Parts: sequence; C-alpha cells; structure tokens
Amino acid sequence: MIATSLAEVADLVGGRLGGIERDAAERLVVDGPVVTDSREAGPGSLYVARVGESLDGHDFVGAARDAGAVAALTTRDVEALPCVVVDDVQEAFAALARSVADRARDLTVVGITGSSGKTSTKDLLGSVLADLGPTVAPVGSYNSEVGVPLTVTRVRDDTRFLVVEMGARGIGHIRYLTSMAPPRIGVVLNVGTAHIGEFGSREAIATAKSELVEALPADGLAVLNADDPFVRAMAARTPARVVLVGEAPDADVRAESVTLDDDGHPTFDVVVATGRVRVTLGLVGRHHVGNALSVAAVALECGMPLAGLPTSLGQARAVSRWRMEVTDRPDGVRVVNDAYNANPDSMAAALRAVTALRGRGRTVAVLGTMLELGDESEEGHRGVGRLAGELGVQLLVVVGEEARPMCAGAAESGLECTWVPDAEAAYEVLSTRVAPGDVVLFKSSRDAGLRWLGERFAGTEKET
Repeated sequence: MIATSLAEVADLVGGRLGGIERDAAERLVVDGPVVTDSREAGPGSLYVARVGESLDGHDFVGAARDAGAVAALTTRDVEALPCVVVDDVQEAFAALARSVADRARDLTVVGITGSSGKTSTKDLLGSVLADLGPTVAPVGSYNSEVGVPLTVTRVRDDTRFLVVEMGARGIGHIRYLTSMAPPRIGVVLNVGTAHIGEFGSREAIATAKSELVEALPADGLAVLNADDPFVRAMAARTPARVVLVGEAPDADVRAESVTLDDDGHPTFDVVVATGRVRVTLGLVGRHHVGNALSVAAVALECGMPLAGLPTSLGQARAVSRWRMEVTDRPDGVRVVNDAYNANPDSMAAALRAVTALRGRGRTVAVLGTMLELGDESEEGHRGVGRLAGELGVQLLVVVGEEARPMCAGAAESGLECTWVPDAEAAYEVLSTRVAPGDVVLFKSSRDAGLRWLGERFAGTEKET
C-alpha cells in the first residue's frame, strides 16, 4: 500500500485509535500489504478483522502481528496490535481503498465485468499492461466487495495501471465496487446466464453489468463486445467514448482470419483503422479471441503501438488457477482443468475448446453442477449435455445430482452418459476408462469441487 501513517488511516476511514496515542500513531507507518487473512500478513501490513459467518477476524489479530502486521482495522479494541476502531469494517475498508486510488499520482483504473471470462481477461490484460508500466491486477477471482479493496490497496506510488475485476450478485453491486476503484476504462465482455437464478433474466444481468460503463467519466473509454447485443446496447448508457470489439464488421477492434492450431491456440488478425497485425495466443480456446480483442483495445488506449500487440498478447498466459489449465501426463493423457466456475455459456466455450484439440485420442468431458441457475437449472444442464454430443465428445461423465439432466440432454444427441454421485466415484470411472492420447476436460461451478478432481487426475495437486 502507499505508505500511510496509522493516524492518517484513522482519519481517512472515520475511525478512532485504539491501543496507541495519536503522536505514536502519526509515526507508525502502514506500507505493507493490507490483508483479511492473518496468514498473508507481512512486514508493515494492516490486518482487516472481518467477521464472517463462522469466523471472527478479531480472534486472529495476534497471528497477524506474528506475521508482521503493524496495525489492525477492527470494530473493538484489541490487545495484540494498535488498531483503528470503526463501526463497520467493510465500509471502512472501502473508504481506505478509495483513498489509495485517489492518492495514486498517475493511475489508470480499468474495470472488467462480464458473465464469463473476467478472470482470464484480467490475467491477460495485467500481463499486457505490465509491458507499459507498473501494473496491479487481482489475484485469482478477487472481484467482490472484499476482493476489490484487497486489490486496490496493493497500489503503490509508482503504479500506472490498476486492473479491477468486478462481479455482481445483484443490482447495485458493481456501482458499489466502482465507488472504491473509479474506472477510466470499462470493459464489458458478455451478458450470459451466470447467476440468472438470482437476477431472474438476462435483461436484469445486463442492467447490473452496465453499472460499470455508467460510472465512467466523459473522457473515459467503454470497451464493448460488438458480438453481444446486450453489451452493444450499453453504448447508450455511458457518457464515455465507446470502442466496439469483436468479429462484427463494424467493430473498431476486429478479429479476422481466425484459425486454431492442433493444440487449440488461436491465431487471428487484429484489425483497426490504422492497420492490422497477426496475433497467436498462448491460451487454449477460440473464446479467448474476444477476450484478447478487449485487451488489445485497452492496450492501444493506454499507449501500446499496434506493432507491440503480437508480442505482448502472444507472451501472456493465464496465471489464475483452474482456468483452462492444460497438463500433459507422462502417459499421454491431456488434462484440461477449467473447473473454477461454470455456467451454460462457459461450459459451451470449454467444450468447443477441447473438441478442437486435434491429433489425439478421444474427447472426454467430466462435467459437474452449474450453480445459481434458478428455474433455468434443468434446461441449462440438459442443454450442456446435448451440446457435448453435438460437438463429438466421446465419453461424458456427469457428477452430482443437480447435474444429472446433462445425461438426458446427451441422450438427445446420441451420446452415452455415465452419471456418478461424487468426485471419488468419477475418479474410479476415469481410472478404468481413460486411455493414453485422450483429452479430459473437468468443468463445474467452484463449489462442485471438480477442480480438485482435475488436479488429482492430472497429478498437479498443490497446497491451496
């Protein structure tokens, strides 16, 4: 974080000092990471003591101190560390994040939202912008009311670009996130069916996503997906300049001549008014073409020459776990672990990506529950099973009761489906039916747990 005295922290968030006198608090500097997990504290850290459903962060203040934290943000006095005491830790945390964003001297904030692809695009954009200057981007999917201030408070005096991933579980959520990290550039990738059970319709999801572009200043930039009619329509809802990206003929940043190599890496022309360049991505899947176009539009706005895109985009890789992670086992089985999150749109993208991999054995899909689909759940799962058959998947293993309708959909397209109740049963099926040369996709919502099964099957298990 930008170096800030504890006394200044108290002033910024409207709190009172606890366990330390004012003159001492003016000398005590917070200049390390701001954390909500005591295990992630380090020298100079501020520990934010949040109270969750099962754990009270105040119980871990001592552990944060032992890890290097110099102060805590709390709702009551604690003995282990000097603290700033506030009525509402979340609101104080948000105020602190906003103060950091406001004090950064040469900072461009880029917000990204969409029903799918946010994290992969964030990783890609963070890598590309780093070629232009010091860049902060979220770790994993830090896109909530906690993850966003954790990201913003990583900004230092020399940070030039801040990439903020913004998720929404309801109307007003993204508006709240933009109050902590006011964007100058906003990217909307798509409006799909993720969380449709909570929103009720795609129209409502579009309303929520549009809060990002509504928050842009008049001299800002809205990067909108020209191929998604819900996103394209957001041009009327922003005061900012608009750049359309996609494969539509009128897109300002357009992809042409898209091909995939045998390993699923896309190659395409990026076409703009001033010329075109040929780009090959290191990511797997045609769906990344659209993500890369959004990244290209932002990079060009931030000063990257068109000629710099092939190298910057080509070298970028996904850094967040469980997003199209490809592992080649010693026996020749290729494992694609994309099981961090899932909805019908991202399921379709992942299935298309793995069925495009050529020159190997069978395509095997291990698919689990897609959560938060509400009344659309049964048909959403059935449609995924149907698509798996239509795309030529040769072995479909469906995991979990809620995902069972995938088997009915698979039958409609002539694909035999094996249903199992849990990940352990799936592992037993795969152990006997997968052969060298097969490509095996793991895909589900995070809480369905298939990401762990994917790591076990790939032999890449690691500490979390």
